[in-house]
This record gives sequence, structure tokens and C-alpha cells, in this order.
Amino acid sequence: MNDDFNMSMRKFLKQVGVTSQQAIEGALRDKGAAPGQSYEAKVVLTVEGLDLEHVVTGKIGSGS
Repeated sequence: MNDDFNMSMRKFLKQVGVTSQQAIEGALRDKGAAPGQSYEAKVVLTVEGLDLEHVVTGKIGSGS
């Protein structure tokens, strides 16, 4: 993989991480999530042209 490819992938993944965190935090605020509450999360990444579907699951807690 060349440097341009690596940089574009890092930029995309950073954008995914930042915008996803903002969306989750906004949803928690809108819901008025109680301290200690946790939520099951799932991310599905697809890449057109590569026949890639990558699924990540986990638990997100709203904090205390």
C-alpha cells in the first residue's frame, strides 16, 4: 500500500470515529440517558468494489 492510500484510509477512519462519537453523544443527550446505562452498538462497514462487509459490535456505557 502506498502513502497516499494509507493517508486517505486514516483520514476516512478518523472521520468515521469522530462523527460516530458525536452522533452517539448527541443521541445520549437527546434521550437523557441515565448514569450507568449501557447500550449495545453495531457498526457495519461496507466497501463497494471490494465485496467487503465488516461488522463490529460492542457495548457503550453512558458513564456515571
